[in-house]
Amino acid sequence: MYAWFFICIEGLILVVRLHFLSVEHLKLQGKYGKEKGTKIGEILGLISGWGFFVFWIGIWVSPQPRFTMQILQDSPISLSVFNSSFPLLHLVICILFLIPGTWLAINGVRETTLKVAETHRTEKIVTRGVYSIVRHPQYLGGLLSHMGISFLLSAEYSLLFTPLIVLFVFLTSRKEEEELTREFGKEYEEYKEKVPMWIPRL
Repeated sequence: MYAWFFICIEGLILVVRLHFLSVEHLKLQGKYGKEKGTKIGEILGLISGWGFFVFWIGIWVSPQPRFTMQILQDSPISLSVFNSSFPLLHLVICILFLIPGTWLAINGVRETTLKVAETHRTEKIVTRGVYSIVRHPQYLGGLLSHMGISFLLSAEYSLLFTPLIVLFVFLTSRKEEEELTREFGKEYEEYKEKVPMWIPRL
């Protein structure tokens, strides 16, 4: 019954592996030449990036048990847009996570450009805007949005699998940083010392 959910989890594992290959820019260029290696990396980046996004959405919307928090569980609010009803508390929690998550993700793409976000191929280290707050604003935004949407849809498995999603994103972030250090050296190391990975400094 819940096969689609687990297919999406397996899909995420597959695209994370593709993503690891896509960010090995120097290795790809050494093996295939600069132009061809860059193109292969960009194609792998597009496939893995959009694949991750599609499978992540699949985790939210796939058939799975639904939960309701005990507080205000008898107070659903109807949203005619979706022709569904959602518990009021779930909607409030969703908004608390989704607004900052969306803000971080959109501004992260805005600072680096959509092409860089899609292909994972950067020409320079971005340190302004949201990148002066955390090193991976798009991933942090995605995690916050994941929490919000899981609550909104009352998606029990999606919420329970959040630690696995965090692990995927952490491994992806770490791999990207290893490759950025190889490409930009001391410049990126200094940036890492100043700006935290995910949790902003107060």
